[in-house]
Amino acid sequence: MEFKTFVFYFLAVIMVLAALRVITARNPVHAALFLVLTFFNAGGIWLLLQAEFLAIVLVMVYVGAVMVLFLFVVMMLDINLDRIREGFWSYLPVGALVGILMLVEMVMVLGGSYFGLEAMPAPAAAAESYSNTRELGRVLYTDYVYPFELASLVLLVAMVAAVALTLRKRKGLKSIPPSEQVAVKREGRVELVKMQAEKED
Repeated sequence: MEFKTFVFYFLAVIMVLAALRVITARNPVHAALFLVLTFFNAGGIWLLLQAEFLAIVLVMVYVGAVMVLFLFVVMMLDINLDRIREGFWSYLPVGALVGILMLVEMVMVLGGSYFGLEAMPAPAAAAESYSNTRELGRVLYTDYVYPFELASLVLLVAMVAAVALTLRKRKGLKSIPPSEQVAVKREGRVELVKMQAEKED
């Protein structure tokens, strides 16, 4: 067995085990940490596939930003784990049916002749001046420019919807209209008072 093959199986086994722990861990913080481990191993596999840009983006964006925000939200919220576990067994049949259906579909696709060695030969060796990042940018902004822009619009709509759903008016919350804050002048905020000096005996 080659060293590259050994590294691939090593990273793949750890990634699968960590992914299983994401959905089986009882503590949400532990589940998020296992998801970080899953992302790291996925980035290592992408490095083996010579996709350096995607591996770096996965580690920096998902692990460095998204997961930190997710952990912050999880630790700030008061999550009642007992209440979450109450409806687990009621959703188990539906979840098991969906899982079996996905497993059958994966076996039908991966077990066929679509992903065999004959259908997917090894790619030719890249030249020394080949840049994975530049090639990815060229494909995104030429062949897939419209789907790329459409995806950005979908993300923008999702961000606006998230803000609109969470921005609720609370009773008893004191606030000042922004128009009044902008129109305020010094005379309305600062008051100078003249007082006589007093000497202590």
